[in-house]
Amino acid sequence: MSDHPMSTDAEVESTAFTDKDRVEGEHEAASVRAVMINRPRQELYDFWRDFTNLPAFMENVKSVEITGEASSWLIAGPAGVEIELVSEITEDRPGEYIAWRSLEESDIDHEGWVEFRDNAFGRGTEVRVFISYDPPAGTVGKVVAKVMQREPRVQARRELRRFKQLMETGEIPTSKVPDAAPRADRHF
Repeated sequence: MSDHPMSTDAEVESTAFTDKDRVEGEHEAASVRAVMINRPRQELYDFWRDFTNLPAFMENVKSVEITGEASSWLIAGPAGVEIELVSEITEDRPGEYIAWRSLEESDIDHEGWVEFRDNAFGRGTEVRVFISYDPPAGTVGKVVAKVMQREPRVQARRELRRFKQLMETGEIPTSKVPDAAPRADRHF
């Protein structure tokens, strides 16, 4: 993590499980990522809990639809493949923690949680995300996804960085150069 929790250049790290975090996923791939965000815990939780906000910082999430107790996420997978994740919340502690797992109709068997903790030094909130899943097409699918930068663990690191940027600055910097509008004074 950064020595400067107030900075907006997010450093997202993998976190090793400790004994109190014995939540190893039952799936082929699992990871925990964490980032410090200089915003109140409740504000971060509220933004995340409205799942329709997630496409604002999750590049691979094309849309989220809430249907009763379930949510359906349309995800951009490797090589242009679209993947539907259908999940239900298994635990929700307002302001602190949201856990989910896939439902039978999901394209990928998955589970995870996001946790919001006050920083011990009173500066911001630590956000930790756990993801466990079975990659499509098994290990081969995981390798292809990683090469295409769509592997969920790689994506989680980027998404947490983008979440930090959005919550601290109100925007996510992009490297896209806007198309130059033709100027009337140009003569070709």
